[in-house]
Amino acid sequence: MYFYYYILGIILLPAIILSIYAQIKVNSTYNKYSKVMSNKNLTGKQVAERILSESGISDVKVIETSGTLTDYYDSKNKVLALSKANFNSSSIASAGVTAHECGHAIQDATNYFPLKLRQIVIKTYNLTSKLLIPLLIVGFLFDFILLIPKLANAFLIIGTIVFGLSLLMNLVTLPVEFNASKRALKILDETLILTPEETKQAKKVLSAAALTYIAAFLYSLLNFLRFILIFANRRD
Repeated sequence: MYFYYYILGIILLPAIILSIYAQIKVNSTYNKYSKVMSNKNLTGKQVAERILSESGISDVKVIETSGTLTDYYDSKNKVLALSKANFNSSSIASAGVTAHECGHAIQDATNYFPLKLRQIVIKTYNLTSKLLIPLLIVGFLFDFILLIPKLANAFLIIGTIVFGLSLLMNLVTLPVEFNASKRALKILDETLILTPEETKQAKKVLSAAALTYIAAFLYSLLNFLRFILIFANRRD
């Protein structure tokens, strides 16, 4: 089973190639537009505060966090964290990334269902994924040492379910991220934070970032398929 599992790793190649391309695309696009300053010269912090204010959101705190492209929105603590460069920069890239995270804050404030669903799936996956490695080890013991293949199959089914949750998590992430970017571009245009031409440039940054979510979904889909094929092979 385990040798076959690694042989089937070749299935993941398209997703791995796409992931590498997406990361290169994100870095190159972000680096390009992080050097282009916006006409209004608003920093990421100022962009975030303006968008949140005009959206009627007053309970979200904008903070600076370390790292590069480590920006995130924490719905539990009502925190919008911007990486150091985006927090202080007035670049097109900073405005685009900041507006995207504000899009998540707006989703949260309006009870956007896919966001709520993703939060539930992520919590479930994080809990079950911690059991994956122990389950595979136990399955190995039952299969090759204790020679009880039926029990090994049971653990394989559980492992497949965990990978299924990963697939579901990445699936529901797609509409959440796409919607946040759509909201971001609309906000940047309507509030005149960016000019129409600058908004087009910000869209390039967000479109590049979207590729990483597509790659993550493809990887989880192919990994799930790999487990299904392994299980089907054992039944044969």
